[in-house]
Amino acid sequence: MILIRLFYEFFITGLFSIGGGLATLPFLYNMAEKTEWFTQADVANMLAVSESTPGAIGVNMASYVGYTTAGIAGSLVATLALVMPSVIIILIIAHFLKHFQENRIVESAFYGLRAASTGLIGAAGLEVCKISLLLLNQPVANGLLYIFNWKNIFIAIILFVLMEKYQRHPAFYIALAAIIGIIFQLG
Repeated sequence: MILIRLFYEFFITGLFSIGGGLATLPFLYNMAEKTEWFTQADVANMLAVSESTPGAIGVNMASYVGYTTAGIAGSLVATLALVMPSVIIILIIAHFLKHFQENRIVESAFYGLRAASTGLIGAAGLEVCKISLLLLNQPVANGLLYIFNWKNIFIAIILFVLMEKYQRHPAFYIALAAIIGIIFQLG
C-alpha cells in the first residue's frame, strides 16, 4: 500500500512541478504535512544533499524519500513516478508539436508556464530561507532578534562574499559550507 501511495504522491509532483527540481519543493512541503513521512526541516536537509550529489535535484529527493519510506523498492517507485509524467508529456508534445509549432496559443501557453515555474522556484527559495535563516519556534516575547538563526546568516554572508570575490566551481562552495557547518555544530 505504501508503494502505491508513494507512486501517487510523486506522480502528482512530477506532473505539476514545472520548472525543475526546485519547483518540487512546494509539493514536498505539502507532502511532509500530509503524509508525515518526513518533516519540513528534513526537506531542507534533502535539498542540501540533493544539490551536493550528482543528478537532478527532484529525482534525488524522490529517491531519498522513497528509500527512507519503503527501502529500495520505494526509492525506485518514487523516482519512476516523478519522471514518468515528464516522459509521457514529452512524447505527446513531440508527436503533436510538429503541427502546432508556430501556433500562437501554444506559444502563449509556454510563456505562461515560464511565469508559473519562476513562481514555484521563488516560493521554494523563500521556504528554504525561512527554514535555514529563521528560528520560528522561538517565542516573540524574547525579542525580534531571537528569531534569526545568526550562525546560518553568518555562514550565508561569508559564502556570498567569497563567491563574489573568487570565481570557483560550485562544488568548492558546497564543500566549504559543509566544513563550516560541521565546525559550527561541533564548536
